Amino acid sequence: MKKLLIVFGCVLAVVACKNETKKTEVNTVEKETVKYTSIGKEISDANAKSVSEMTMAYKTMRLGDTIAAKMIGKVEEVCQSKGCWMKINLEDGHQVMVKFKDYGFFMPKDIAGQNVVLNGKAYVNEVPIDEQRHYAEDAGKSADEIAAITEANTTYSFEADGVLLKGE
Repeated sequence: MKKLLIVFGCVLAVVACKNETKKTEVNTVEKETVKYTSIGKEISDANAKSVSEMTMAYKTMRLGDTIAAKMIGKVEEVCQSKGCWMKINLEDGHQVMVKFKDYGFFMPKDIAGQNVVLNGKAYVNEVPIDEQRHYAEDAGKSADEIAAITEANTTYSFEADGVLLKGE
């Protein structure tokens, strides 16, 4: 009986001292760090709407409507005079005319084709003939193209207070 107790005690001691290793799965997610040049008010790219989301938002808006928005888009055209406006294409063939709050900052003139994040106000407005002709002149359009502008145009617009220009 004494031997049985000794054997039982040894087995119990071995079981109690056993090191159990548990496997833990670790999933690592690498997040791509995007580098931006910040222009105007300091903003982040968090919660920025895609071009398709902004296309849907603009479709629901009427002349005079304004919403606070943050959007991502590709620059189609920039004012070649000072960089005081730019155009972003939407999915439905429309463009967004982007101006900068209080002309507080301007964009580089050579950023057509680059991605940007805009923060500010999206709105729908009517652009008079003389203003359209001014933008056409800034864009370097010909005299015939400028003269062909003969009526006011309802446009999707955006007043940006901050812009992130995606780095290469």
